[in-house]
Amino acid sequence: MMKNLQDTTTLHNGVEMPWLGIGVFKVEEGPDLVAAVKTAIVHGYRSIDTAAIYGNEEGVGQGIREGIEATGISRAELFVTSKVWNADLGYEETRAAYETSLQKLGLAYLDLYLIHWPVAGKYQEAWRALESLYAEGRVKAIGVSNFQVHHLEDLLTVAKVKPMVNQVEYHPRLTQKEVGAYCLEQGIQLEAWSPLMQGQLLDHPVLQEIANRHGKSVAQVILRWDLQNGVVTIPKSTKELRIVENASVFDFALTVEEMEEIDGLNEGLRVGPDPDDFDF
Repeated sequence: MMKNLQDTTTLHNGVEMPWLGIGVFKVEEGPDLVAAVKTAIVHGYRSIDTAAIYGNEEGVGQGIREGIEATGISRAELFVTSKVWNADLGYEETRAAYETSLQKLGLAYLDLYLIHWPVAGKYQEAWRALESLYAEGRVKAIGVSNFQVHHLEDLLTVAKVKPMVNQVEYHPRLTQKEVGAYCLEQGIQLEAWSPLMQGQLLDHPVLQEIANRHGKSVAQVILRWDLQNGVVTIPKSTKELRIVENASVFDFALTVEEMEEIDGLNEGLRVGPDPDDFDF
């Protein structure tokens, strides 16, 4: 069982990735963003997830620097992720986008760089660029986001390096069983974005009942469900109370029956775009 916020899963290339991190999707540049990242680091988070399209890499970088200064930890103790956006999917374009992200973040390298969406006919060349950055030691691990099984199968026909991570929308109403089983079989770590379904699950009666049994919040129950399913997760919050609460999931465990109850809420329901029907 994971015991604390610094516990990690080992990716197939040997890199250690924290099970729980903080995401910053839709958090605008500004003091709230900087404070959230710094606060997360101060409270023990070691994984921060952003993306070029979020438009907030500079603030994330500032928060990282302030968090390091406040805690005295080293950059090497953090796991920082960003993603290349659809408009930059191409060999040279992806390499250039990586440099831009590093510059905005103020970092010398990323721990994980992902292809954000599987744009048909473009992600293969982008993957070649990620492989080159990885071979050069410019990034610790590479992966994809929002890839379904058929995207992964297609990519693996040309890939020299297998993706280490696949970050997908994942929550009790979208359990992604097929993708999860395929990633497990291939040794690709599944990671959840929007694990709380953008707050839409927080008043669900089944989840509330389970939360009451454990003296926990619904958010904590969902995040614990992620972890017990072997899924890395990156809940978003800018409020210190929530940042701390989201990390307090290592002192209880859900029963097999409770895990099955939560699994049973699946409806294949998305809050984000369908990767097969996204108007890029």
